[in-house]
Amino acid sequence: MTEQQSAPAGGAWPAVRPEVVAEVVAGLSARLQKRLDGAAAKLAERPVRRDGDEWLIEVDEETSLVLHAPGGVVRGQADVRCGCLLAPACVHRAAAVTVCRIADADTEPEPDTEPGPDTEPEPASESGAGSGPGTAPDPVGGTPGGPRTASDAAPDDASGGSLTAAEQAAVHHLHRAAAAVLAAGVGGAGAVLQAELLRAAHRARLNGFHRPAAAAVAVVSRLRAARSGEPDHRLALLVAGLRELLDLTTTLTTTLTTTVATALTPARTAAPGTGHGDLAALRGTARQAYREAGGLRLYGLFTEPVLTATHAGVLTWAVDATGVLSTVAEVMPHADPTTAAPQAVGAGNRAVRLGDALLSHREFSRAGLAVQGATRSANGRLGAGSSVRAVRAGGVAWTADPVAGLWTEPPPVQVERALAAAALPYEGRPAGSDLLFLDVTLLGAAPHGSGGVPELLADCGGLVVALRAAHDHPGLAFRGNLALLATTPGLRLRVIGRLERAEHPQLRLLAVGTPPAGPEPGEPALALPADRAARVNLGLERLQTTDLTLGAATSTSAPVEVPSSAAGPVGPAAPAHLLARRVEQAVTGGRQGLALGAGAADTGRSELRAAGLATGAALLDALRAAAADQPRDVFGRVVADDHAAFTSAWLAAACYGEELASALCAGGWQGQDPVKAGS
Repeated sequence: MTEQQSAPAGGAWPAVRPEVVAEVVAGLSARLQKRLDGAAAKLAERPVRRDGDEWLIEVDEETSLVLHAPGGVVRGQADVRCGCLLAPACVHRAAAVTVCRIADADTEPEPDTEPGPDTEPEPASESGAGSGPGTAPDPVGGTPGGPRTASDAAPDDASGGSLTAAEQAAVHHLHRAAAAVLAAGVGGAGAVLQAELLRAAHRARLNGFHRPAAAAVAVVSRLRAARSGEPDHRLALLVAGLRELLDLTTTLTTTLTTTVATALTPARTAAPGTGHGDLAALRGTARQAYREAGGLRLYGLFTEPVLTATHAGVLTWAVDATGVLSTVAEVMPHADPTTAAPQAVGAGNRAVRLGDALLSHREFSRAGLAVQGATRSANGRLGAGSSVRAVRAGGVAWTADPVAGLWTEPPPVQVERALAAAALPYEGRPAGSDLLFLDVTLLGAAPHGSGGVPELLADCGGLVVALRAAHDHPGLAFRGNLALLATTPGLRLRVIGRLERAEHPQLRLLAVGTPPAGPEPGEPALALPADRAARVNLGLERLQTTDLTLGAATSTSAPVEVPSSAAGPVGPAAPAHLLARRVEQAVTGGRQGLALGAGAADTGRSELRAAGLATGAALLDALRAAAADQPRDVFGRVVADDHAAFTSAWLAAACYGEELASALCAGGWQGQDPVKAGS
């Protein structure tokens, strides 16, 4: 007999493929589509029971829903069954797929598929919260999964350097659907608009536009998190997702015009930036390609926890003899958020899935591997195919080659590299491009930045850097370790962290170790056991007071004095937030909500001009004007349009704000005044 399990109301729902949501919602009448959001909210409160591969929901005393989800994923319309008289065109089926989370590549295994050397199945994605695995990665942001279709297997250059009529229609459809979501805002983008965006995403994927399709699915998932008030919702991620999606579709639409103009003017065919390579990058790939890397001698670097709303695990970083970074992941889905942090911490003790290696991820972070027949993706993921052979080998200290070479690059150069990599698609970013390798001296906790919130400060070559926890979950060791480190001002450390883009230098700390030179007499120092190999994985391992040797002059109660040589320039902050606030307001309140804030926009425009940001002021004015310029009929009622002008104005403001934030961040690490860096 199949064991039945009970689940809390609104929880333990299976995932559903995006095209299933689009198809089921499209089957509703206009009258039922208006009732869909309310029906979904009521259905989410109903108890759910699981019986094997079927989820059962009692809608009322006479009606029940059954979701057939092998492997936890609903893959077709026929897998959603309802017992009411209106089925299959009933609101219950549409409400059910609306409540279910959107399936991604990590939840859709490929049975009966033997991967080749160039197409190994990638481990669970660690991409996310827009800033990497240690900061709430977002597996939804990866490439779409599911059984491979003919379009998935087709090469990206099937249509050469131009697009077919079907591909052009798919791009325009996706752009219009994304523009409609933006104009409606979080409050107005209900289940119907979400389903239309998913339908456009599926159409784009079938036409080979995998990257825009994945971006659209990510937008829907983040939009649902915003509407339901999920704790892991971040408005910045939703704004970034919409900006990426609209930027991709706008660029593809521009590519169509450029391609036609190039065909009419043969002399321009060799112009840079208009070739097939750009179109292939815009299309993206269905799955990451793994290339032969031959024999590799890997040296463990550190291990960080991966924790998202749906997945948990660890990611271990290693460097080969040439200084190239690689990663090995152990990330699995979780059904209960309360068990996610323990799952991530426990994953550190699981064996590395690479050949016959018999060591855990924590051990690998301090040891090494000798690998034969290795395969590696463009972003550094190591493949775990059956042809890979690996045995345990010795590791090296952070102060010895080839690991020590990571710290030789000047911090401003590392920051420029990280900011440049952030503009690339996730699957194409070089491994570790967002990591910084710094030598610092702790200053202690003190108010810092415009908010004056106490933070752990460190001196990095005369520059004050705020060290922050890579993840704020209390079940991880980050916050406790930083609190302990804050009690030892003067402690010199070699650190690894992820760049936090801000006007003032900030780093999300991932691992710490001993510096190349030992402490001077009377200075505090790390006193780690021998098995720690002079390094600590801050998210998985908790520092103890015995691990720190306090110096003779160390005082935990004295106020922190920031040296004048490390304070950097003091000046007014660039008012970049004024433009960012209006960009975010458009996402939350939609076009109509932004049109109502004309007075605030006028004030922001004046402040931007006073700070020398004339372009930002002009873009803010154009955004407000586009939001308010809505066509009306003879009775003064708003007439629906395609929101083209508003979408273009919002995208221009969002992209400018992104570039401005990057410029301010780079200027902060170079010790520049924030206003001068942004102007």
